[in-house]
Amino acid sequence: MAPSTPLGLTGGSRAGAGCQLVRVATPGGNYDIHIGSGLLTNPQTWAGLPAATDAVVVSNPVVWQLFGASLVAAMGPRYRRVTSLLLPDGEAHKDAASLQRIYDHLLQHGCDRRTHLVALGGGVVGDVTGFAAATYMRGVPFVQVPTTLLAQVDSSVGGKTAINHPLGKNMIGAFHQPLRVVCDLDTLATLPQRELAAGLAEVIKYGPIQDDEFLGWIEANLGALLDRQPAALLHAVRRSCEIKAAVVGADERESGLRAILNFGHTFGHAIEAGLGFGTWLHGEAVGCGMVLAARLSAELGLVPGAYVERLGALIGRAGLPTVAPAMPPERWLQLMRLDKKAEAGEIRFVVIERPGCAAVRPAPDALVRTVLERHRDGSDAPAVAGAA
Repeated sequence: MAPSTPLGLTGGSRAGAGCQLVRVATPGGNYDIHIGSGLLTNPQTWAGLPAATDAVVVSNPVVWQLFGASLVAAMGPRYRRVTSLLLPDGEAHKDAASLQRIYDHLLQHGCDRRTHLVALGGGVVGDVTGFAAATYMRGVPFVQVPTTLLAQVDSSVGGKTAINHPLGKNMIGAFHQPLRVVCDLDTLATLPQRELAAGLAEVIKYGPIQDDEFLGWIEANLGALLDRQPAALLHAVRRSCEIKAAVVGADERESGLRAILNFGHTFGHAIEAGLGFGTWLHGEAVGCGMVLAARLSAELGLVPGAYVERLGALIGRAGLPTVAPAMPPERWLQLMRLDKKAEAGEIRFVVIERPGCAAVRPAPDALVRTVLERHRDGSDAPAVAGAA
């Protein structure tokens, strides 16, 4: 794959006071990402959706207690019936059992092809609900209402839906674009600091792969992001969504360019599967994976060591682990060969060709082993303060 080039991105458009829009245009569907404060409880947020009799809100108990009633109060008048289904919380439940629970609910309530599924929660709820929407009656509409930073800047946008298999992350899924994505920044106030840091990993990712200027902005404003200052969060979420929307619009089904969005994920997914899903948060694994992928880029002679140190320092400042957990190198390689970018057993990595420009390349197993051996800490938990 040839190295990517910056995509000529522009700022999000406004949609009334307190809301900004980022447009996603793909062959599978065009839709807006609504970004702002107070959106979840504003009835205008839900205007313009296709007519439907039923809506099913899928969430988890923690998020539902915080936001479920106000969401239903705002969107409920559009539907004859709104029902809810709560899934167990956590990555360990992004599985076939949770998917089956959604199917059971839909069938037991006589839901038809025009039923709207609404995913209220983080990446696990969004991915499982999206996959259910993609496959129930061969496809029903759904709306993403991400309540974590990671979901707002990454998993809710682009139409990737999936569940995990015990042998690999996101190995069973489908592409299915939502009708709308609603990123209410007020929901981020309730996030534990560990979850906020995990989301920052996906924000940081966009700098190395597409926008080095944005990486500099994150370095300068990391304190404001960690303090959840509204203006900083708005810019970070909007810019991340702009970049992802442009990449997804150019390559909806990951036949080329879109693979760069997986920077750090080949290593990261191996961490998650190797340690057991939920031991590290997804963003923690991606943060560490980005350090490893940057080091691999340096070992391939693509970027200087100083760039690796710069990126690693930022990831560490964000409160994310930067040192890989102990797993035998052969176990790492076994897990990474299950990565969806692998071809004929050859592991392919997203590497940094130069700051702000990523590409997908193979790397010799021996070189990957070298990178892993230099960055193991012998632990099986995130080596960051407050990550217990």
